[in-house]
Amino acid sequence: MSNIQKFNDLHESQELLFLGNAWDVLSALILEKAGFQAIGTTSWGIANSLGYADGELIDFQRHLAIIQAITEQVNIPVSADIEAGYGHDEQSIIDNVLRTADVGVAGINIEDSFKHQVGLRSLTEHCHLLTNMRSMLDNRGYQNFFINARTDTYFQVEQPYQETMTRAMAYVESGASGVFIPGLTNVDEIRAITSNVDAPINLLSLPGLTNCQTLKELGVRRMSFGNALSDKIIAYLTAHTAQLVKDQDTSTLYV
Repeated sequence: MSNIQKFNDLHESQELLFLGNAWDVLSALILEKAGFQAIGTTSWGIANSLGYADGELIDFQRHLAIIQAITEQVNIPVSADIEAGYGHDEQSIIDNVLRTADVGVAGINIEDSFKHQVGLRSLTEHCHLLTNMRSMLDNRGYQNFFINARTDTYFQVEQPYQETMTRAMAYVESGASGVFIPGLTNVDEIRAITSNVDAPINLLSLPGLTNCQTLKELGVRRMSFGNALSDKIIAYLTAHTAQLVKDQDTSTLYV
């Protein structure tokens, strides 16, 4: 069975898919060994590991090389976070999606927000992109490749609920396999969206929104933690390296 099929099956299982987010090969291998059934890359974590902030500031080929290295080293499905596609027009975005599929990932996250200005792509424009993306993937032989359409309504729209519902339904009709809604935390809104959108809904772990079983009962099919783990590791490194310098003593490394 291909990793694309395995990844799709994980979204249809009785259990919520708890996705581990990796930013390099080592973190991916650790997540796989721990028992995660699939991995999503975190663009934030990858950017940080190279000394950059998130937001498509690194060269796409450099980003893709890390995604490829992760995919080649683990046996479980990998979904690649490629932000808004690293392109300024539809064709360049689709070309980057195809390049990403070619390195062996089972799916992608693709955002509807702009990277260099505030706001979201128009509904019509983003649906057109998703439809053509699906068609080009199918033509390349990547049937059922998992397009996780991320909508940033909860980060950019003042009253996001209705806009989210509209966009989620339209994205699925346009070829998205699932919808990722970071920032959505209201229980009633979660339940309504999962009930009305005919595709797996992916939520981002946030303070107060952390329990897989609770989300499963609300109809959520997938949860990921984004850059939260990489941020925690960075905070640990920052605190402990500062302590080493302060103490001029390495004994804490062996406790």
